[in-house]
Amino acid sequence: MRIALMWEARAARGRGAELLEWARAQVLAREPERREILRAPQERVLVLTWWETDALDAELPELPEPDAGLITRPVHRWRFESVE
Repeated sequence: MRIALMWEARAARGRGAELLEWARAQVLAREPERREILRAPQERVLVLTWWETDALDAELPELPEPDAGLITRPVHRWRFESVE
């Protein structure tokens, strides 16, 4: 089954570019099949990773929380199973 992990954070005011570079620099314990990094208004950064695995709750490497001063709130995380 294919799993997509979503990681989304909102940067502290004026630190959107720094959060984007932080996300780009993160090295996971192993590489996903695919990784995509997006940005949005309000200095938000979204990282999507795709994994092939046997279970929806499989142990997969995820991006950590950035330093508290870089973000305005805790990171939001979601896990989805591909259905097509």
